Amino acid sequence: MKTLAKINVPHPFPYQGSKRGIAKYILPYFPSDVRCLIEPFCGAGAVSIAAAAHGLAKQFTLNDLNKPLMELWSEILERPSVLCDEYERQWLEQQPDRKAYFFKVRNEFNKTHSAYQLLYLLARIVKGSVRYSSDGQFNQSADNRRSGMKPNTMRQNIFGVSALLSKKTTITAVDFRQAVKKAKENDLIYMDPPYQGTSFTRDHRYFNGLSYEEFAEALSHMNELNLSYIISYDGITGEKSHGKLLPDNLHLKHLHIHAGRSSQATLLGNNHETIESLYLSPSLVRRLESDKPSIRQHRALKQQKLAFA
Repeated sequence: MKTLAKINVPHPFPYQGSKRGIAKYILPYFPSDVRCLIEPFCGAGAVSIAAAAHGLAKQFTLNDLNKPLMELWSEILERPSVLCDEYERQWLEQQPDRKAYFFKVRNEFNKTHSAYQLLYLLARIVKGSVRYSSDGQFNQSADNRRSGMKPNTMRQNIFGVSALLSKKTTITAVDFRQAVKKAKENDLIYMDPPYQGTSFTRDHRYFNGLSYEEFAEALSHMNELNLSYIISYDGITGEKSHGKLLPDNLHLKHLHIHAGRSSQATLLGNNHETIESLYLSPSLVRRLESDKPSIRQHRALKQQKLAFA
């Protein structure tokens, strides 16, 4: 495995919680023989995009329960030109009254669930933070200080992502347990589920919550199948913890990633750094330990290079 050079990786749309900024700290824990990378909670797919850019997997599966989001992903990979043209049309149409136009598109999206409208909404909402009402209606407001990503920039990002993933990616919109059912021992699963603080609350960031207990139970079953997985789950911002640690009986290797200053802390004028937990499954740890010594040395160099990229 070669050490990774610094690469400008495209991103398809703004999305709060995206691991775009810390993907470089996750990639060093990929084994050398990944057949398929599976993201059951893909969101903006930052880890898959970064892995594809560095040639760390042969195939990819992107999944999320949010069906309109996965239809958007299908458009990105299969019809990027049409998608970009539609985005440019909406971006230009909004200019006389961006606020009114946003609410018009949001109301239409809640009826049609159009992938084209969703891309426009994602480009305009506050901090890329998706919100849904208790009955599943998209209800986040626009950042009216900005027009959203410029069409040419959006086109470059969409075509860049499509070039990386379109020929080797499967798109699904099922429960995460269903998404990993076909995983093999030489695959790798990266999971970034809803943080514990965002599940089953009045702050509906996701279509479905995910309880700590059912997630732990699913992980136990995955261990029995000797599946390799990486999890981003809980974390700490300043003195605030975002959930309890995953159970010891799963025998996960627990690591920490310094994710930088949180956006919320910046808004409040604080200097709190976010530290995210990264968990490696027992099967993955064994794969990493069995990689050839030369590969382990390259991985150490790669991790050092990524840390300063």
